[in-house]
Amino acid sequence: MFDALMRLLVKDYDHAERPEVREKSGRAAGMVGIATNLLLFLVKLAAGLLSHSVAIMADAINNLTDSGSSVIMLVGFKLAGKPADEKHPFGHARIEYLSGVIVSFIVLFLGLQLGMTSVEKIITPEAADFSLLTFGILGVSILIKLWQFFFYRSVGKKLDSEAVFATSADSRNDAITTAVVLAGAVFTRFTDLNLDGFLGLIVAVFIVVSGVKLIMETGDPLLGVAPDQELVNSIYTKILSYDGIIGLHDLAVHNYGAGRCFASVHCEVPAEEDILKSHDIIDNIERDFLTEENIHLVIHLDPVITGDERTNALRERVEECVKALYPQVSIHDFRVVWGVTHSNVVFDIAAPFSMKESDSEIAQRVSAEIEKLDPSYRSVLTVDREGVVNSLES
Repeated sequence: MFDALMRLLVKDYDHAERPEVREKSGRAAGMVGIATNLLLFLVKLAAGLLSHSVAIMADAINNLTDSGSSVIMLVGFKLAGKPADEKHPFGHARIEYLSGVIVSFIVLFLGLQLGMTSVEKIITPEAADFSLLTFGILGVSILIKLWQFFFYRSVGKKLDSEAVFATSADSRNDAITTAVVLAGAVFTRFTDLNLDGFLGLIVAVFIVVSGVKLIMETGDPLLGVAPDQELVNSIYTKILSYDGIIGLHDLAVHNYGAGRCFASVHCEVPAEEDILKSHDIIDNIERDFLTEENIHLVIHLDPVITGDERTNALRERVEECVKALYPQVSIHDFRVVWGVTHSNVVFDIAAPFSMKESDSEIAQRVSAEIEKLDPSYRSVLTVDREGVVNSLES
């Protein structure tokens, strides 16, 4: 049903992965929100004035604010579709994330305002007069808000948009708010107790908590979050499928908005191989990721000596020592500078952020274990912190 509506509003909606279609879809969803929320505001405003209910009036203002949220979402998608320029070489797609944060703050502000109004209503209660028309208006409003919730959730999944998901959550909150207001109206209508202010305060607390959660969720993409594990695995698997790549590590993925994914990774290649051949493989991988995955990938080439049995044997012993100390870490960029009086054992350790020990403590413990293998070994190691530790070899 929702897809059918969006197909009427947006041509090629089934191809929402295209930037231009995605932008139009977001704007269309915003227009639907503006129209339905303005309608709800006018209807609830009339109901609130007739019944003298602060809860219904607050709910009406809530819907007016929702129209503003829809405008922000519409403008956000419009600005996010702007092409890259000199000041913003990665494009403007992150504006969509910013619009989601703004909507979340509006939700929080609304909850605080409703809380203040409800407290005033508790201190100085005012008699409310609820009619069957009022009940009917509130009931229809709940149905419309539930429709909005499912509509935005459907569009949000299609566009994979935090801004639309935030608006979906806001609509769900509105449905709950109106349901509580309706329950209070029914209770007040058939009893002598006026719970208008108390119910408004309960709803306000719910909205504030929801607003805080939304701010955290929509703000994460702006701060930068670890890539999805499924994406990480797919990148590693695809790169290792190329002949000439014997290992990779230090994958970093940066998301600058929908369709604007940048990544960098270190790929290990045999040091004995012709450097021009290895470079050609790297070029092919970068091009394939851009054309097939729409990922702007930059690869750092790491030559690894594979024909030195002495170095390979020492690497295996060092890996065993490191794994015995820290099963969750891995090593990479391993090489040895063999000397007469001592040998430098050079490598990096990939450690997760969850490890409580400091980088220096990890380095000291690992170095001490390597010295036990041979006192002439001197460790020169670097500790890399990674959200998801991956260092794979083919």
